[in-house]
Amino acid sequence: MTATADSYLLLRALCDELGRCGMRDACTSPGSRSTPIVLSLVREPQIRCWSHIDERCAGFFAVGAAKAGGRPVAITCTSGTAAANLAPAVIEAREAGVPLIVLTADRPPELRDVGAGQAIDQIKLYGDAVKWFLELGVHDASPERLRWMRTLACRAYWTALASPPGPVHLNVPLREPLVLEEPLAPDESGRPHGAPWVTLSSPDIRVTGVEVAREPPPRSVIVAGRYGPGPHPATELAMYAAGLNLPVLADPLSRARTGDAAIAHYDLLLRDDAFAAAHRPDFVLRVGDLPTSKPLRAWLAGLDAQQAALDPDLAWHDPDGVVAQRVPLRYDQGIGLFGGGRLRPPAGAWLESWRAGDAAVAGAIAHVLGVELSEPLVAAQLGEWLPEDVTLFVASSMPVRDVEEFFPVREDPPRVLSNRGASGIDGTVSAAFGAAAVADGPVVLLIGDVALAHDIGGLMAARRLGLALTIVLLNNDGGGIFHFLPVARAQDAFEEHVATPHGLDFAQAAGLYGCRYERPGNLVELRAAIESGVGGLATTIVEVRTDRVENLALHRRIAEAAQAALGG
Repeated sequence: MTATADSYLLLRALCDELGRCGMRDACTSPGSRSTPIVLSLVREPQIRCWSHIDERCAGFFAVGAAKAGGRPVAITCTSGTAAANLAPAVIEAREAGVPLIVLTADRPPELRDVGAGQAIDQIKLYGDAVKWFLELGVHDASPERLRWMRTLACRAYWTALASPPGPVHLNVPLREPLVLEEPLAPDESGRPHGAPWVTLSSPDIRVTGVEVAREPPPRSVIVAGRYGPGPHPATELAMYAAGLNLPVLADPLSRARTGDAAIAHYDLLLRDDAFAAAHRPDFVLRVGDLPTSKPLRAWLAGLDAQQAALDPDLAWHDPDGVVAQRVPLRYDQGIGLFGGGRLRPPAGAWLESWRAGDAAVAGAIAHVLGVELSEPLVAAQLGEWLPEDVTLFVASSMPVRDVEEFFPVREDPPRVLSNRGASGIDGTVSAAFGAAAVADGPVVLLIGDVALAHDIGGLMAARRLGLALTIVLLNNDGGGIFHFLPVARAQDAFEEHVATPHGLDFAQAAGLYGCRYERPGNLVELRAAIESGVGGLATTIVEVRTDRVENLALHRRIAEAAQAALGG
């Protein structure tokens, strides 16, 4: 976060992008720490800057300008009580529905709470009075960071403007020196023709630079992630995709891994460089959250195709800053915009090549897995066995990844839920019991041993609340996911401090909390135990013991077999 050329490059991209989105006015006030922000705003030709001595006056001036103009106005100030003086204006903007973007300069972390001058706690200074807060780092102006900064600027602008309008707060820590000695070269990191990095429009509004692709090219792909509360559009999405012969890379959490166009094993397909390169699309439609798969995320980040998102809640799930179009509609409304009225064309090579690859990988998976109990096999079989009326609640860490990688395509899949907002393992048992309390049918929880130990007190709901839950426990005595990470090479500390074996006897835990307990030894016994739990009225823990090291080796064998199948 030094005020070198990198800092100015990033702040200039921020201001340029605000101007591209439509900002025309900003208010400044004097100070030292805010110098890079003020100079970047003043030197941005799309924005007119209004100078004020008093921050309180500047704040209310901005409120008046935004009310009259109907578009967000920026305010910047130096650190300390200067930022606090903006609070009345920020509160007024919140209560009156006025779009503001508040840019407060701040001391860097090493100058906080150590007696440095003009330093107060500015983190979430305005509390719930702002719609969104972010502490903004301005260092390392790599192409990726510039892209991130432009995405962030668009998000700040559209969030302030979206109904109901209100203020957004970006806190900007800056280190000295605060002034550049040499001028910067022209900035060419934005989109051509002055278009915003990310546009936000209704389908009835024509957006300069980027438009909704009403007729998707033949080489288009749909990426379907976790869908939020409310009616699920899985059936409509499957019919739409099949009608246009477009592959759907569907996370099981989307409930769209169904129908002729669904592709189940995209995680393994996209690990194959040749397949990934040969299947680069011309257009990507994204619905729901971004799936967990790292190969999918990396592939999407590297595409030069236009990417559009149906984003009714403005969730902005785009860590790589590659989505160029957001349409704030529900998915069942929005998919019809993208060529939904067309008749189904003849089956084409594009979808068939995806399906052939998916089938080849599915065969390789089945061959490697066999029938010996393992973590991937349990995930795959749950996708085969569980009826449509069952809800599968999946823990974070390895279980949700295995479900994404190994769940098959089905015409009548079970509903799949997971705590993927913050992606933590905490509270997973309790969350699954909550689902069981309101679900129309049985609930099955797929969970690892560390996650169960983390929330083992949640088992109390079984007896106290009289709730039935079938818990499929994958116990590898520690954090198996960490064996997939570079930290596994730190042999002096890995086992004790990262893998964290615990040696817990979950049969005793089941007895303590009044749960039934089964430990199947083979696939037939596993299915019988799950079916018994799903059909019963008590909570059952079905424990499957696995080995962390062998689990890593098995995943690697599957990946190698998948690549061999694609190569063949």
